[in-house]
Amino acid sequence: MHPETLEKIRQRGDVQVFLTEDTHFDQRKTNIYLGDSVPASLAAAANLEFIQLGSVGYSQLYGLNLPQRGVRVSNARGVFDPTIAEWNIAMMINLLRDVPRMFRHQRQAIWDRDAVFQRELRGKTVGIWGYGGIGRATARLAKAFGLRVCVLVRSGVSQREATYLVPHTGDPEGVLPDRIFTVGQERAFLSGLDFLIMAVPQTPQTTGMVGEAELKCLPPHAYLLNPARGPIVREEALLRALREGWIAGAALDTHYYYPMPPDHPLWTMPNVILTPHISGSSSSPYYLERLWDIFAQNVDRLIAGRALLNEISPDQLAN
Repeated sequence: MHPETLEKIRQRGDVQVFLTEDTHFDQRKTNIYLGDSVPASLAAAANLEFIQLGSVGYSQLYGLNLPQRGVRVSNARGVFDPTIAEWNIAMMINLLRDVPRMFRHQRQAIWDRDAVFQRELRGKTVGIWGYGGIGRATARLAKAFGLRVCVLVRSGVSQREATYLVPHTGDPEGVLPDRIFTVGQERAFLSGLDFLIMAVPQTPQTTGMVGEAELKCLPPHAYLLNPARGPIVREEALLRALREGWIAGAALDTHYYYPMPPDHPLWTMPNVILTPHISGSSSSPYYLERLWDIFAQNVDRLIAGRALLNEISPDQLAN
C-alpha cells in the first residue's frame, strides 16, 4: 500500500476502496481492481470495468477473455524505466572496463594497470532493440555519456501517447536516436554496434528472436545486455557465442531458469555478469509511489471518460 495516494483516492467521495490480502473480493461491488496476480474470483466479477496491474508483463491475463467482457487493462509501464536504464549504463561501464577482473585482482592483491581497465564509453555505439520506455530512458542517459545511439523498431519512432512517464526520462519527441533501423534491417543494425541492449517484451513473437545468426552479426568486440527477458535470446546460441568469441561478453539480468541452477555454465564465465533480476525491482524505493500514481491517474481518467495510461490493447491481451 501507498498510504498517501490511497487517502487521496478515498477523499474523492465517489470511490469506495477495499483492501484484501487474499484472492477473493466482493464481485458485486468491484468495478476497478489493482493487483499483480489474477484473483480466483475475477471471472465472477460481473461489474468489473478496469484492471490496473502492478507489473509490466500481462501474460497472467491471457485466456481470460477480458476484452469480450468489456474489461480494460493497464500495466505498470514506465515505473521501472529509470532503474533499468541505470543498470544498462552500469553494465556497459563494468563490461568495457572489465571491472569484474579488477575485483578479482583486488582479492588477490594483483597490481595491473592494463589498458583495458582505462577504456571509456564516449564515442561507442549502443544499439537498443526496441524503443519503448526502457529504450528511451536508456537512450537519454547514453547520449549524456557521449554514446552514439541506434535503435531497431518495427516501423519507426514517434511520440508516445497516454503512457506513464517518470520526470526526466523518455524521448517525447522521438529525436534521441542517431540512427533508426526497422524490421528487415537487423544485419545492418547489429554489425556496427559496441553494445546491444534488448528492450522488447517477451511475447510468442519475440521468444528466441536472437539466435546464432543475429549473434554472429555482432562484431567480436561487442557486448550483449539483456534486462528484458532471458528467452528472447536463445540459450544455446548465447553459450556458444560467449565460449567461441562471437561476442566479447554479456550482462544478464533476466534468465532461463529462476533461480539459475548453481551448475549452469553462465555462472563461471569470466566474460559474463549475472544479476538476479534486480535491474527494475519492485523493491525500488520509488516503485509503490509510481505505481499508485499511475493508478490514481487512471481512476480519474476512467471516471472522466478519458484515455487510460498504459492501456493494453485487446489484440495484446488475446495472445
